[in-house]
Amino acid sequence: MKFTELPHGTSVKGEKIPAYKSEKSADKYIYILGAVHGDEVEGAHLALKLHEWLGETNEVDMPIVIVPVVNVDGYKAGTRVNGNGVDLNRNLPSAQWTPEAREAKYFPGTAPLSEPENKFLVELFNKYPPKFILSFHSWYPVINYNGACKEIADFLASYNKYPIEADFLTHPTPGSLGEFGPQEFKSPVLTFECPVLSDTVTLESVWKENEEGFKKLFTTKIIETFKA
Repeated sequence: MKFTELPHGTSVKGEKIPAYKSEKSADKYIYILGAVHGDEVEGAHLALKLHEWLGETNEVDMPIVIVPVVNVDGYKAGTRVNGNGVDLNRNLPSAQWTPEAREAKYFPGTAPLSEPENKFLVELFNKYPPKFILSFHSWYPVINYNGACKEIADFLASYNKYPIEADFLTHPTPGSLGEFGPQEFKSPVLTFECPVLSDTVTLESVWKENEEGFKKLFTTKIIETFKA
């Protein structure tokens, strides 16, 4: 399928935030996001590999928007936070947003939606409303879903055998995309947590253990036809 590059966003440090849209248009779109946390290179790698494969295959034709690296400053610096030291996944204007942070790395910013990276995302959401958001992260292997997308979580877990969690009860995430997407856009969010690099885990091994599941997810069209 073919993608066109959208007008880019701009990071705190003035870096370009590339975004791409498939040629097929619709009332609602499937989103693929990577590197909301800049140091989570495993998730960014999956987003980039999925973008590459979708751009090469003729088996998929659906409305998709991809932002492979959201936090470009953090990605370049190897930091979780953006150029202002803000955790972008605590900075969205969900009903639960709070100025409090359990640790410095979760600093939510001075106000909800204070950061240019998130402003760019919300601009995209408003112009190309999301039907489903797939956000790649890395922490430990787990598929976290918010909103009515359990069937997608189950589908992926049938391939990679990752555990599924509806809510991280012991790890609250105020101001996260998982809260904001369903609340503001009625869009389910699947936060896909990859295993972290180690002596036995490589970027390529993370992709390989998930490649079949994601390719089947798109070619069987469950991701396009499910009812949110």
